[in-house]
Amino acid sequence: MAASASSLLAAAASSSCAAISSRLPAGAPAAASVPSASRHSCASLRASPARRHRSRFIASVAPTMQPPAESRVSTVVDVDLGDRSYPIYIGAGLLDEPDLLQRHVHGKRVLVVTNTTVAPLYLEKVTWALTHNNPNVSVESVILPDGEKYKDMDTLMKVFDKAVESRLDRRCTFVALGGGVIGDMCGFAAAAFLRGVNFIQIPTTLMAQVDSSVGGKTGINHPLGKNLIGAFYQPQCVLIDTDTLNTLPDRELASGIAEVVKYGLIRDAPFFEWQEKNMSALLAREPSALAYAIKRSCENKAEVVAQDEKESGLRATLNLGHTFGHAIETGIGYGAWLHGEAVAAGTVMAADMSHRLGWIDESIRKRVVDILEQAKLPITPPETMTVEKFKSIMAVDKKVADGLLRLILLKGPLGSCVFTGEYDRKALDETLHAFSNN
Repeated sequence: MAASASSLLAAAASSSCAAISSRLPAGAPAAASVPSASRHSCASLRASPARRHRSRFIASVAPTMQPPAESRVSTVVDVDLGDRSYPIYIGAGLLDEPDLLQRHVHGKRVLVVTNTTVAPLYLEKVTWALTHNNPNVSVESVILPDGEKYKDMDTLMKVFDKAVESRLDRRCTFVALGGGVIGDMCGFAAAAFLRGVNFIQIPTTLMAQVDSSVGGKTGINHPLGKNLIGAFYQPQCVLIDTDTLNTLPDRELASGIAEVVKYGLIRDAPFFEWQEKNMSALLAREPSALAYAIKRSCENKAEVVAQDEKESGLRATLNLGHTFGHAIETGIGYGAWLHGEAVAAGTVMAADMSHRLGWIDESIRKRVVDILEQAKLPITPPETMTVEKFKSIMAVDKKVADGLLRLILLKGPLGSCVFTGEYDRKALDETLHAFSNN
């Protein structure tokens, strides 16, 4: 491990967003700032090509992949992982720009993995983007049923079946077209097929755009626990066409906002303050507000992943609210609640426990509740979640080590978070009893 656990935790509490720098293409004028409390400036995703900018880490040495001069890309965030680094392209109308996808396709065969909801909307457009003026590439597709309850081994086998039937080889590229479920399953399939083939993420939900498509976490659920089977496997690129949010239902949009809120709470206090002022704009789908939320979320996650790819310490803080939230998803049945809905209730529970431990003051706990209510997200678990159900499910959580459940909790000022097993068990019991049926 490159850094000790203590140093990683210290980094988590330091709101280290200042390590990111924004860089303009040569000859471009300065980017316009988004009015907000954030100390970082950015260009709107609706900006002209001349105002496009790139976010990159100061310590990065990997070569970058520049979009074409007249690209619709307004922001590129680079995930710096040495020879496995890759760009996150962000902008409106990117599916109408074939070069972005084609430059990351390896070999001549492509398998697009999507679902029954997204396929009618975007499969034809993505197929066109992959093959436009590129007759050497052939595209196959597999359309999976839509929903968290299908994130399992049986459904995953449909991807392998299609890949084998199509006689795809190690030079092929898998493309994930959809939300977090599709991205996780396609990535896991790419990691396992022929012991690893290239893949590209095209996230079409806010949840996937701000979180699950970035960082290389892939996998499926087990009946006893969420995401217990999987692998770390990085994509060739992430292509975020913000126009795909135009077809996203309001409930799915709110679910994604839960992850946006998370970044502000754990490491970026100015971003959280901006959210408090702009939540109505996010819910109203104002392009500049959504653009800024996606950009800052991707920057935060990319920086964490660059420092701790395999979740040895710092990256675990990205799971604030997820231990409780995953228990809710497992306990009530996958798909009954959206992931962000469960995470929202779990985040309130984590804030409550943090307050009981004396690690945050009442004002922060209240702000957590207020912003999630403003986002129209649940702040309590379903009534069917009992204390015993929480405990039994959390006992097999991925963050259990040597029989000890390690939790992600808030500690100190806004924007500080820790991953710890050192806490008063009484506080956990009190939180579970306060939010559950006995």
